[in-house]
Amino acid sequence: MNSGDLLERSLAYALGSVAGVEPGSLGRGTPCVEWDLGELLGHLDDSLDALHEGLTGGRVGLVPTYPGADPACAFRTRACAVLGAWAAGRSEDVLVGERPLDVRVMVAVGAVEIAVHGWDVARACGLRRPIPDGLAAELLPIARCVVEEEDRGVRFAEPVAVSPCARPEARLLGFLGRRDSFSG
Repeated sequence: MNSGDLLERSLAYALGSVAGVEPGSLGRGTPCVEWDLGELLGHLDDSLDALHEGLTGGRVGLVPTYPGADPACAFRTRACAVLGAWAAGRSEDVLVGERPLDVRVMVAVGAVEIAVHGWDVARACGLRRPIPDGLAAELLPIARCVVEEEDRGVRFAEPVAVSPCARPEARLLGFLGRRDSFSG
């Protein structure tokens, strides 16, 4: 697994989803029932900020940031900064709070977060944008490694049953408590 490649592909996918955000749509509901589209974009921006902090300073703070008046524009700007930071090089370890984490693991987990929330953004915008099969297939084992049972009901919904023969996107989304059926 090349975590930088996963990061680039996840950001490209999410940027395509964010392109569907229209003025006045920030109050729309999302598959993350606790968040509207504006809040989801704020969360995505905060996730990118954490990645950027880790890549540029070797440390991730635990205080959220807020994207301002145009969260879609903030996401695009921060995505470019993260890609630039990755390309510029980085240390092997990052401190998350006080815990060391391999930078490649941080980036791989960030790729899962970015791609899946990119899917959430697309759904909130009424767009059918499947996560590419190859990307979803590579993200699923990462998600299975980092999402634990105590995360269910807090950060993630209970898994949704899908066929083991289903497309990789359906298996990834199902594992993270989302249904891939489209009704928008």
